[in-house]
Amino acid sequence: MASESKRAIVPALDERAKVRWMDAPHASVLAADDLLQECETRRQTRGGPGGQHRNRTATGVFLLHRPTRVLGEATERRSQADNLRAATARLRCNLALAVRTGSVIDGVEPDAWEREARSARVARSLAIRDSHTDYPAVLAMLLNDLHAAGGQPSLVTEVWTASTSQVVRFLSKFPPAIGLVNEWRHHHGRRALK
Repeated sequence: MASESKRAIVPALDERAKVRWMDAPHASVLAADDLLQECETRRQTRGGPGGQHRNRTATGVFLLHRPTRVLGEATERRSQADNLRAATARLRCNLALAVRTGSVIDGVEPDAWEREARSARVARSLAIRDSHTDYPAVLAMLLNDLHAAGGQPSLVTEVWTASTSQVVRFLSKFPPAIGLVNEWRHHHGRRALK
């Protein structure tokens, strides 16, 4: 098992908003091996539909990110390696939802990876498939910006060179993300995005 992570979690500034802050870089941008070093990994069998061969061995994978206590799991595939990839992708998306790092909107200077990722996305106006390996990291950066902007897509359009509808469309690919932004909007007395 990997040694305990040295990354710092900063206490939430506003306990009502239940925001977890983490030192940059955001955990969702880490390489798979680096991310897995920050996780407790558990494997187990899971029952359910799928025929007589499903999970007769411990193919289910559960990843618990130690610094944040965020979980990613996958049990639906017969291959442990496939479940590990799926659990890692789900963990990245869950981290994008649960953890905030600084935003360029607040004047925080992005690290090298974030600068490169932002410039690649800015050129494409947030056009990225939700199955792309960078999707969770781009989602995390956009959510950081939206959190700093009080959930207002119109305030992040210039940073991303995207229209408000493109920002909302990107969020809509992952329903929990638009739900989270709507919580922030409600907190600030704004109507929900559709």
